[in-house]
Amino acid sequence: MQDTALDIRVIPRSSRQRIVVDADDGVRVYLNSPPAEGRANAECIALFSKKLRIAKSRISIERGERGRRKRILIRGLSPDTVLSVLREDT
Repeated sequence: MQDTALDIRVIPRSSRQRIVVDADDGVRVYLNSPPAEGRANAECIALFSKKLRIAKSRISIERGERGRRKRILIRGLSPDTVLSVLREDT
């Protein structure tokens, strides 16, 4: 089983929840929650969990809990699988 470390940029207080992967494999995550009391982090993990169809316990924030730039760890999925699923619907 392979794990994926993904560098993301979070945009809180957005009108829509969504994950966007650009041509350079840069990942932007738009969240409704404000960046207070861990709500945006929880929403970020929940959004990845829903999109990838995996348990929230398999996703963790490795770095950047208090900033907009974060590194998340997704256990049990390869980087290619993660990026291909995230590109769907975008």
